[in-house]
Amino acid sequence: MSGAAKFKNNVKISERHGAGEWALERVCLLLLMPLGLWVVATGFSLAGADYAAVAGWFTNPLNAGLLIATVVIFCTFAALAWKVIVEDYVHTAGAKTLSLVLVNLVFFALAAASVFFIVRLALGSAPLPAGIGA
Repeated sequence: MSGAAKFKNNVKISERHGAGEWALERVCLLLLMPLGLWVVATGFSLAGADYAAVAGWFTNPLNAGLLIATVVIFCTFAALAWKVIVEDYVHTAGAKTLSLVLVNLVFFALAAASVFFIVRLALGSAPLPAGIGA
C-alpha cells in the first residue's frame, strides 16, 4: 500500500484505525445492558437485608461470577471510553501518554480490587483482613 493518504468526500479515510476498539466497546455495552438490569434487580432484592443475607448471596457461585463479569466488563468499557476522551481533548503528546497510562492503571486497579473482594466474600471471608478498616 502506498504512503499517500486516501480521501473520500474530502475527508481522510482512517483505514480502520480503532475499529477493533469500537467493536469491543459495543460488545461490552451489549453485555452490560442485561448485567446492569441484573445488578439493579439484585440491589432491590437485597435492600434492607442483614449482613448474613448479603454474605450468603455472595457465596452463590453464579452471583459471584456474574458480579465479577460485570465489574471486569464495566472497567473495560470505562477505560475505552476514557481513552477516547483523552485522545480527543489532550493534545500534548507527553500529557496524552501519561493520561492514558493513568486511566488504564486506575481501571485495572479498580477491577483487580473488586475481583479480590468479591472472591473473598464468595469464599466466606470478611471483605477485609482482620484489623484493617476497623
